[in-house]
Amino acid sequence: MPEFIIPDWPAPARVRSLQTTRLGGISLPPYESLNLGLHVGDAPEAVAGNRARVAASLPAQPCWLEQVHGTRVLDLDEEGTRERRADAAFSRQPGRVCAVMTADCLPVLFCDREARVVAAAHAGWRGLLEGVLENTVAAMGLPPAVLMAWLGPAIGPGAFEVGEEVRQAFTARDPAAAACFVPGVPGRHLADLYGLARLRLKACGLTSIHGGGYCTHGEAARFFSYRRDGRTGRMASLIWLEAPPESV
Repeated sequence: MPEFIIPDWPAPARVRSLQTTRLGGISLPPYESLNLGLHVGDAPEAVAGNRARVAASLPAQPCWLEQVHGTRVLDLDEEGTRERRADAAFSRQPGRVCAVMTADCLPVLFCDREARVVAAAHAGWRGLLEGVLENTVAAMGLPPAVLMAWLGPAIGPGAFEVGEEVRQAFTARDPAAAACFVPGVPGRHLADLYGLARLRLKACGLTSIHGGGYCTHGEAARFFSYRRDGRTGRMASLIWLEAPPESV
């Protein structure tokens, strides 16, 4: 059976969310064992089996995206939606599962305090820089003060080495981002994805931000990491709304 992390955040009871790990699937090395990505070179039948195992704990198959490190947010409730090339998705319909896949990039789950809408976003440094989180908040269509976010497993600040150009790109948008970079070898820095995401979410008006503290790179037994392994699998961050209870 898949190992799930249950997000620890004060979401309403009707908001359900799960985070997969690399454990509990059928893929062989180097994708062992719960790889959910069809685009990484794993056997398609193994990925299908892993997705079926995860779907057994969900109300429906997840709406998988074709992620491109961009900022497009997909409305999963639009009838006839076929284009899945996006890095975030939202839904107001019960039983519709938003999903993003990661293996070092930051997954962010969103909901509101009254369980009206949920969303999932994939935030690598490029998407984070260009505004994927801001776009997701805007697409949800509610005042940011009523929203909350959960930051899932990503590469930690002690392992995410980037060039000077990345630091400059973030600090040009927000000078406060400088606090999220620690100098390393000349011309290189260690970047805090969690810290950068919190800055962006707070600037949007969110005050309820939870999660963080994982490191996919450092926890090899539990998480996939592209930076660590190169050829590796993908984990999923999943969120959906349960149907409201029937009135008596």
